[in-house]
Amino acid sequence: MADFEDSIHRQTWGNHESILRWAENRAARGGHGPQGPDGSDSLTVLAGELRQKCIQEFHNSRVDSKLRIAMHVPPFEYSPGGASLFNNLKSSLDFIGIQVQTLPWQSTETRAFLERFQPNIVLTSDSEDYLRRIDWDALAHYRRRSHCLLGLTASIEAYGNPDLTGRLENARKRDVSFYYSFRTPEYLQQRIDYAPFFDRGFRILSVEFGANILNYFPIGEIEPDLDYVFLASSNPDKWPRYFAYLPAILSRYPGFLDGPGWAYIHRWAPPSLHRYLYARAKVGINLHIQESIDWPCELNERTYILAASGVPQLVDRAKLLTERFSPESMYIADTPEEYLHGFERLRNDRQLALEKSHQAMRDVYSKHTTFHRASGLAKDLESLLN
Repeated sequence: MADFEDSIHRQTWGNHESILRWAENRAARGGHGPQGPDGSDSLTVLAGELRQKCIQEFHNSRVDSKLRIAMHVPPFEYSPGGASLFNNLKSSLDFIGIQVQTLPWQSTETRAFLERFQPNIVLTSDSEDYLRRIDWDALAHYRRRSHCLLGLTASIEAYGNPDLTGRLENARKRDVSFYYSFRTPEYLQQRIDYAPFFDRGFRILSVEFGANILNYFPIGEIEPDLDYVFLASSNPDKWPRYFAYLPAILSRYPGFLDGPGWAYIHRWAPPSLHRYLYARAKVGINLHIQESIDWPCELNERTYILAASGVPQLVDRAKLLTERFSPESMYIADTPEEYLHGFERLRNDRQLALEKSHQAMRDVYSKHTTFHRASGLAKDLESLLN
């Protein structure tokens, strides 16, 4: 990994802090959202129209629902990924009109919270780090008096989780009602590792990733002046594809690289700055882990975020990609050579880049926002509750 990081263009590392400070200053100024003042930018005009239509469709669309959801949202410092994922889900449920509150992170607060909020759905993760945060006696006492379903994440041993048989036995003891997953329905049915859930009569609800369009959209009046923006962590499971696909681009072209795990980055941008950074990208770089290439398990969250942000996207051929997006919406590469070629085409041909950005925005705003996901989850939960 050290050799790979050393090969990255020195301006990428050297300019990181100044670009980050620019984003902080730009965010502090506020200003124009997804449409510039004169409406002349085709990208921001289209985004404004699509975004407004989506917001009007979903805002308070389920305000009459009887759902009262309590869900765990870990602190950001405890789990940045978990905090982002569950905060997005919670804020999207709230946006469509569902009553939702954060389940306390301290088990000593469980009893008082349940009495105060009186949820009929409790969502948490099937991980000891989450489960120990609940006072199970208090929850059992509450559920004996109130109709309340309990849902856990459906996690399999292949991802490094503890023995599934033991966890399913504990689930029966705790009267778990259902499971849910951020993986796709296709994957949950195809992968045999999930069979024990179904064999025991559990239903697994699917909540795929999506774009939170309250946070991600094109910003008017910012010119794309960076060859690329790549906001991604440097985790070992990503290294093989990083090493295969990225050196030819990252060594030749300076850009903005940001996220946990990179040796030469001492602080990274919080999600609130991402839309400003993406606005400066000529190309949005995206790579999936090998599992997403081999299985129709998920598109990473970045796929949806880049689309909603109006960034021309360069991406590898994840198994699910053309099931969720039209082929014209991004430059899809099957090999490292195609990946480099696609990068240079998007970088040098603004018209091609805009055409792909426009189509990607149409796809994501019409089908793949977190509002779509939250609404689907609410519908599934209502059917279980009834």
